[in-house]
Amino acid sequence: MSLDWIYYAISWILLAWHSAWDAIGIPDSTVIGTNWAWILAIVFLVVTVRVILFPVFVKQIKSQRAMQALQPQVKALQEKHKGDRETLQKEMMELYRKEKANPLMGCLPMFLQIPVFLGLFHVLRRLNPDPAKNNKDIYGWTVDQFNSASDATLFTAPIASKFGSTAAELAQLGANGTVVKVMAGVLVLVMMGTTYLTSRQMILKTGWAEDPQQRMIQRLMLYGIPLSLLISGAIFPIGVIIYWVTNNLFTLGQQQWVLRKFPPPVTATSGKSGTSARNGAQPAKTGGLFGRSKPAAAPPPPAAPKVAGPKPGAKPANPKKGRPAKRQG
Repeated sequence: MSLDWIYYAISWILLAWHSAWDAIGIPDSTVIGTNWAWILAIVFLVVTVRVILFPVFVKQIKSQRAMQALQPQVKALQEKHKGDRETLQKEMMELYRKEKANPLMGCLPMFLQIPVFLGLFHVLRRLNPDPAKNNKDIYGWTVDQFNSASDATLFTAPIASKFGSTAAELAQLGANGTVVKVMAGVLVLVMMGTTYLTSRQMILKTGWAEDPQQRMIQRLMLYGIPLSLLISGAIFPIGVIIYWVTNNLFTLGQQQWVLRKFPPPVTATSGKSGTSARNGAQPAKTGGLFGRSKPAAAPPPPAAPKVAGPKPGAKPANPKKGRPAKRQG
């Protein structure tokens, strides 16, 4: 199956934004070693894609809330069919179908962005200022646009270069290998950190799933994906990493807005304070604060030592009780 339509679509959006910034007056020339028109074109490629996918993101939130509301029933099924995994899976699928909840909806926005990521990866990987390069006008580009993008840099590091660029590739791009590695390395670390934070933000707000499969997916997204970027990030062009970091920052802001406007129900996690506390969920933290306030307002325990204080004088107390007895005698 040809992916040319993706390459054309990504190129069209990228070139449209570049033309828009050029029309505003942002020049193609470098300022602080950076071609801001091309950097902003990549940034607003993210904005365009995220605006298009916003309805899908809302569906993702609703699906996660539905899955969260079903956790008590899922737990009941797990206890009922303990040891019978096949029956448990059938019952859970039937529950999801009946309640119109889709466990995979939580990953749908990420899956839909994969073609965009691959398209940008392919387009930027082609950039090369070599005059002898062929097909510069493919995917709707003009030769001048292609040459301009090929020379575009971020703090003197070409956006088409990557951490793992060979000496020959760096020579073609006219890049300094040390600068490219430093810039790409910093961006990869930022990419890993923001990827972790986007997953952590959602899990802290919605809590850990009771379903083992869902919890495994949560752990994979929280730890597995960021760690995998340490290796795969070496093959990503700097322009692609800029896209990824911008996308993560957009996600953090979007999730924060949605979670504040439509906060998760407290009752869905209050009954699972033990699970939430073990995994650091935010609802568990609020419950923990309430738990601390109750012992703090309970002065009777300190009063007990005061009552028990006479115990050291209990020895003379017995004689006192005995002395009146002797006087009476």
